[in-house]
Amino acid sequence: MQELLSYFHNFQILSKDSQAQLLAISHLLHLKKNEILQPIGHTCKTIYFVQKGIARIFYYKDGIDITECFAFENQIIARVESLFTQRPSQKGIQIIEAAELVAINATALFKLYDEYHDIERLFRKIFEQGYVDTVNRLESLQFHTAEERYVHLLKEMPDVLQRVSLKYIAAYLGITQVSLSRIRAGVR
Repeated sequence: MQELLSYFHNFQILSKDSQAQLLAISHLLHLKKNEILQPIGHTCKTIYFVQKGIARIFYYKDGIDITECFAFENQIIARVESLFTQRPSQKGIQIIEAAELVAINATALFKLYDEYHDIERLFRKIFEQGYVDTVNRLESLQFHTAEERYVHLLKEMPDVLQRVSLKYIAAYLGITQVSLSRIRAGVR
């Protein structure tokens, strides 16, 4: 779980006691490719840290499988809208490359906030970064062409083409696989 503590350290330095408290409410999960970590229609009660592998948040729109985001190594993934509202989500989380995750019990985490202010600050910073990432993603869809989004994706995640199915990449970019093939041919 050293990777998790290192990730936290990038946002906030935690006391030894806070680190111990976080580790006490966390446990390791091993999942296979294509496993559903959290199904659509369930309420999110867990925050996940990806130590190895890849996960994605997905949903269906008009019967089409849409990828909202990917989480690679050293990234957090959660259906935050469900986590904070405690309502079932219209999104799910799927493992798309065999994964090792650290699961953090959100109910226990939120109880720690009152006593461990460095933990509260840490997760506020993590969730703020997640919010900024979401806004940037929405603005990318609004203001950039599919080709620009593809080039940016390759810059941010250079090995995405080797590790993620083209159908998920196309869905993430908001285009068809045929359009993705045309863009890939033109960008090379």
